Amino acid sequence: MTLGGGYMLPSREGHKIAAIGLGITLKADGAATNDAYSLFEYTVPPETDGPPPHLHTREDESFICLAGRLDVHLGGKDFVLEHGDYLYLPRDVVHAFRNPYPEESRVISVVSPAGLEDYYQTLADMPPGPKDIGLLKKIMADFGIELQLPPEVA
Repeated sequence: MTLGGGYMLPSREGHKIAAIGLGITLKADGAATNDAYSLFEYTVPPETDGPPPHLHTREDESFICLAGRLDVHLGGKDFVLEHGDYLYLPRDVVHAFRNPYPEESRVISVVSPAGLEDYYQTLADMPPGPKDIGLLKKIMADFGIELQLPPEVA
């Protein structure tokens, strides 16, 4: 719904991006915010891991938990986000998240500046099937994202 130049989207509505095994709904992109930020609604199914440990060199993230619980590892510390909790994830700090719980988690994520939507769309546009880790690392690098796997996994 358009509102005098702005717009309103109900929960779970927006542009769906099928990437990284989560429900990603883009609510506001750089075009809508003069590149100030992007806004996403993430749906994390029960007992699902999010992306592996990584850091962003270009953007800061914020998470606000809407439903369920989400385990977040940020800068060497572990947090459990519950309904209404807010967590700031600054650029250049390693983080990962997962939902080990039996209920779905839903999180609003504000990413500033905008641009992460282009990364997700690039991943979504990859052919189906197993992903080439070398290509994934290149795509991540193109968007200023660095995979931070432990040495025994890397």
